[in-house]
Amino acid sequence: QVRLVESGGGLVQPGGSLRLSCAASGFSLDKYAIGWFRKAPGKEREGVLCISNGNDITYYGDSMKGRFTISRDRFTNTAFLQMNNLKPEDTAVYYCATPNICSRLTFEYDYWGQGTQVTVSS
Repeated sequence: QVRLVESGGGLVQPGGSLRLSCAASGFSLDKYAIGWFRKAPGKEREGVLCISNGNDITYYGDSMKGRFTISRDRFTNTAFLQMNNLKPEDTAVYYCATPNICSRLTFEYDYWGQGTQVTVSS
C-alpha cells in the first residue's frame, strides 16, 4: 500500500528556514518522481517543485527558485523540501505527491500525503 506522510512544518519567522520531510512506504521513492504542492488559505493548490526519477528538478514558481530545493534519501525512503529565506506568503499547507511524470497539474498525481502546515510570521 502506497503511503506518503509529511512532517516538519511549524511556525517560523520571516527569513527563517524549515525542512519538510515526506516519508514514503509501499514503493521505492528514489525510482519515482516526487512533487511538492502547497495550498494557502483562500487559494488553489499550487505546484512548488518536482524532482523526476532522473533527478531533474522543475520549479513551478519563480518565487521558489533560489530559496527552495528538493532532495531524497533512498536509505530512509524519504524526500525533503528545504525552504530558506521564508516569507509570509509562503504560509500554506504543504503536500508531497507522486506523479507519473512531473507536472504542475494536480490530476497527474496519484498519491498524496495529508499535508503539513507551514506558517511564516513574526
